[in-house]
Amino acid sequence: MSTIKIAIDGPAGAGKSTIAKAAAKALGYVYIDTGAMYRAVALKVTRQRINTQDTQQVCALLDELDITIKYKDGTQVILLDGKNVTQDIRLPEISKGASEVAAISEVRMKLVEIQRKLATKNNIIMDGRDIGTYVLPDANLKIFLTASIEERAIRRYNEMIEKGSSCSLDEIKHDIILRDEKDRNREFAPLKVAEDAIVIDTTGNDLEKSIDKIINIIKEM
Repeated sequence: MSTIKIAIDGPAGAGKSTIAKAAAKALGYVYIDTGAMYRAVALKVTRQRINTQDTQQVCALLDELDITIKYKDGTQVILLDGKNVTQDIRLPEISKGASEVAAISEVRMKLVEIQRKLATKNNIIMDGRDIGTYVLPDANLKIFLTASIEERAIRRYNEMIEKGSSCSLDEIKHDIILRDEKDRNREFAPLKVAEDAIVIDTTGNDLEKSIDKIINIIKEM
């Protein structure tokens, strides 16, 4: 019996992970946060004191890369070299590094192999930037989530404040603009809307409304 694959793509701060995670829980699907996997690569590279834009040195680490996804009480846990790094990969500097290592085709191919295998084992909702266009082009449903840059920056700012992190709204907005540019212009599997995707702009919507909308679309497919 084939599994059901839901692809949710969109730029940084569009609410992909939060919405996909909630929808997966409500529907009994497995949630796969591909962005967390790239963050884990960036964390490993950073800890090795390697420049995240140094393609040669980053690729040299891929053979020893050990990223495992586990689920505890329905929540995804990221293990890097056997250690839980679920919180560490959310630091702002790791977010920037994730975008840079994601632009390296060898990194993407390594992680895409893992992601595709996960999609064959369970009904899944997978979010990222190239899920519908590259990772799962055969997905049963493709959704592209977006929101204004201002709203995405405010969401990320509030998220960081709630976690007790010191941050600047202007800096977050600047980082989002730079990440959008890198994601859309990278040579390999750039961020773009799949031809058969449903585009949803969440600007002005509260989280619950966005989650309900996604769940209803999935139920009706």
